[in-house]
Amino acid sequence: MISFKKVTKQYNGDFIALDNINLEIKDGEFVSLVGPSGAGKSTLIKMLIREETPTSGQVILDDIDLAEVKNTEIPFLRRKIGAIFQDFKLLDSKTAFENVAFALEVSGVPAEEIKTDVMQVLGIVGLSGKGANFPRELSGGEKQRIAIARALIHRPKIILADEPTGNLDLVNSYEVVKLLWKINEIGTTVILATHDREIVNTVSKRVISMEHGKIVRDQTQDGKYII
Repeated sequence: MISFKKVTKQYNGDFIALDNINLEIKDGEFVSLVGPSGAGKSTLIKMLIREETPTSGQVILDDIDLAEVKNTEIPFLRRKIGAIFQDFKLLDSKTAFENVAFALEVSGVPAEEIKTDVMQVLGIVGLSGKGANFPRELSGGEKQRIAIARALIHRPKIILADEPTGNLDLVNSYEVVKLLWKINEIGTTVILATHDREIVNTVSKRVISMEHGKIVRDQTQDGKYII
């Protein structure tokens, strides 16, 4: 369970990125965050990976107040959460396989287990044959699928996708969203931040609309409004 309780985030004394946010997301939900640039979507996501903390209010994940998590515990927290970004954030000097394996290597996972796990997630994203390719040898859609594989490697409970289709064409955008849908169907909570309503309509799940740091609409799949 994810819970935002009266969360406000203020920068530089006057700019309010989040304004008194109250929100609950249940385990296994697929939630789309929509709104224009500057609406607060990315700030909300950064709260969940403890890249930001609230100016006031609480962000609760599995009964833990994230503001109280020690800096030394943040890497362990982030293993519960897979993050995907618009700009892929792949390491250019490493192959696709090595990009996915890197998070396991720094965690001290044995090499044979790494090989098995990486090949499994590359299969899930449909890129089993691309493990030896470097990012420069991959299309934009393939790069994003490698980024998704990397996000999956720790078997996270939550996937956070912040504008994951922003650098992709329409065909690759739909492929990425279908993959997120597939991941959600196996029980992973997915939070998708996007300004593309066509993508959201394709997903046809719960939609939270944000403007100027506030939630202005929260609509479930069957059309019912939560607020």
